[in-house]
Amino acid sequence: MKRFIKINSSDNVIVALTDLKKDEIIAFENKEIQLKEDIKRGHKFAIQDIKEGENVIKYGAPIGHATKTIETGKWIHSHNTKTNLSGVSEYQFNQALNEIIEDNRNLTFDGYRRKNGDVGIRNELWIVPTVGCVNGIAEMIIKKFKEEVNTKGIDAIEVFKHNYGCSQLGDDHENTRTILGDVAKHPNGGGVLVLGLGCENNYIADFKKSLGEYAEDRVKFLITQEVSDEIQEGVKLLKELYEKMKEDKREAVSISELKIGLKCGGSDGLSGITANPLVGVFSDFLISQGGTTILTEVPEMFGAETILMNRAESEDVFNKTVSLVNDFKQYFIEHNQPIYENPSPGNKEGGITTLEEKSLGCTQKGGKATVVDVLKYGELLKKKGLNLLNAPGNDLVAATALAASGCQMVLFTTGRGTPFGSFVPTMKISTNTAIYKLKPHWIDFNAGTLVEDETMEEVVEKFIEYMLEVASGKLVNNEKNNFREISIFKTGVTL
Repeated sequence: MKRFIKINSSDNVIVALTDLKKDEIIAFENKEIQLKEDIKRGHKFAIQDIKEGENVIKYGAPIGHATKTIETGKWIHSHNTKTNLSGVSEYQFNQALNEIIEDNRNLTFDGYRRKNGDVGIRNELWIVPTVGCVNGIAEMIIKKFKEEVNTKGIDAIEVFKHNYGCSQLGDDHENTRTILGDVAKHPNGGGVLVLGLGCENNYIADFKKSLGEYAEDRVKFLITQEVSDEIQEGVKLLKELYEKMKEDKREAVSISELKIGLKCGGSDGLSGITANPLVGVFSDFLISQGGTTILTEVPEMFGAETILMNRAESEDVFNKTVSLVNDFKQYFIEHNQPIYENPSPGNKEGGITTLEEKSLGCTQKGGKATVVDVLKYGELLKKKGLNLLNAPGNDLVAATALAASGCQMVLFTTGRGTPFGSFVPTMKISTNTAIYKLKPHWIDFNAGTLVEDETMEEVVEKFIEYMLEVASGKLVNNEKNNFREISIFKTGVTL
């Protein structure tokens, strides 16, 4: 097993792949480096003297500057390194596209083809509350329904509880209605009961209008204030939906129909070395097969945004990307918060020092493909290929946004582990083998072998095979544990 790695030939740091001890001698590039401190896995140390004010280089790019002279063999982290980022930036379009070779392997998975042509990878029965007041009623309806009906033949029954839908204004109200509408029409939902109270500002009559076209035999509505027994009426509607869903059968579908969200959380110093590059290679592969991926977490593009901007397919997409980044920076400024208050304590514990370092690792999930479109929060996918989406870094908010945009699945890379799941399968990919072994009930796929005994080519082939199994119905851990949630982006006031 490798004990350390230099990622780019121009780097002035090495990343430890296992815990290293003070005074240990590291043989590297025809010289020996004596460690002056203990170095934990995922953390960095200097392979040359870095003077105060000079840039610390990782991934071939600056990740900040030294706040004091860092001697060779010294640990590099937040005690001696600071971000170079500040303020809102101006950008120039310097297009630099990479060729993604189209080599269609005619791969398929078994999915559900819906009447409008969309494809789901699950056939689930959902209750979508328009307002948090009816969360408990939804649970009671499902409980009674399960007592009366043998639900064999569908993948899951779930209510997606939330606290919103009333006392909201402006963007908050629109965000709630838009995301819940996206959930109601998602192809993984074979039947959906939209459950309202009757006096909320997310009123069902207006909610229906906002949906546009929808399958009336697949989406039903119930206003609880307008019936005497809302539990009985809700069970009746679920039974109608269930009878329709029993007719649904999986069929062979081209891999080009897959729409996959890309997300990371609990990142560590290996995220940009193992799991994120693996997902990036998979993203490029899926796009080469005619498929679609979405990259989000806008604040975690800061410091690496020009990489994405220069891969925009047109100047229009470039301008949308600039607005995406600078508008999110302005959002921080308007709320009197520092733009670059990142990485998190967990990220730092795992070896990530600055936002540039986090972003350079994070954006690798987008591979090398051309950016074809930039989506607003809650906006549905329109173009195949690599898309960018406006959403924050928060795990559940971002994963919900990815799914709401049409993704049938979210790939979630993590170095520290997390059990959560969004309303679509949320596959956890570990950056290191240790967390994979510690949390097998959380982690679905281990990318840690990339720094042990497997090549990227070997691991990505295993990953493609596993992905197709999941798309065809194999459950990931958040589904096995029944951890399914939604979270809606809130930006304003509550009445």
